Amino acid sequence: ARDRVVAAGNDVLLNHRVAAVERVGDRVVAVEALTPTGTRRFNADHVISTTDLKSLVGMMEPSLPAPAGVGAAGLRYRDFLVVALILDRESVFPDNWIYVHTPGVKVGRIQNFNNWSQAMVPRPGCTCLGLEYFCFQGDGLWEASDPSLIALATAELRQLGIAPAANVVDGTVVRMPKAYPIYDAEYRGHLAAVREALAPIENLQTIGRNGMHKYNNQDHSMLAAMLAVDNMLGASNDLWAVNSDYEYLEEQSVEPATSRGSEV
Repeated sequence: ARDRVVAAGNDVLLNHRVAAVERVGDRVVAVEALTPTGTRRFNADHVISTTDLKSLVGMMEPSLPAPAGVGAAGLRYRDFLVVALILDRESVFPDNWIYVHTPGVKVGRIQNFNNWSQAMVPRPGCTCLGLEYFCFQGDGLWEASDPSLIALATAELRQLGIAPAANVVDGTVVRMPKAYPIYDAEYRGHLAAVREALAPIENLQTIGRNGMHKYNNQDHSMLAAMLAVDNMLGASNDLWAVNSDYEYLEEQSVEPATSRGSEV
């Protein structure tokens, strides 16, 4: 995707961290970013934000009304880390992922990246498993060192009977803050206050799981992105309606093939 964007004559800038979203009246006029070499300011005709709403509200200059700040501060998130292990064997289990409910282990889900695509493994004959741990920034799992997490994941693979430790030849850890928006008892009111403050800003759109504090799956987030681009071209799509009429993909049922002749 990046290559196609660049080939069309556009830029994809990495290692730029947005520090401020400047607006005049009801329009964003510029975005200021911190870069490895200093600060850059980008004039803006349109802005699409996928960052979490808590951070976005904190970046707005001038500040949004006080209720939006209170609402943003009240939004909470669940963090996540994945321990990717390389196994020196080609086949481990046939599923794309499995959920783990076994007492005595901390891993919550295991992805088998081979079964998504062979292009996701470093070389033929190996398997990449991603052991996923749900945590909060600052807790014991999040703060554990990479070697200790790799050792934990390796031990839990053995404990679950999936693979012996001798199969593991490499590993790495990826931490993802704010991976899951939390639906607590107060989140609807907090989110409503943020949405009310952002709604009048005519050239700012928020999309994605964090950008909408909405537990969308990837398909729905991508659909919202496409509709946001349509809005930039003059459409009037309600991005907040995306996913409202759909069940989350993993919760959909599949009818037996014998009942109507094919899977639904």
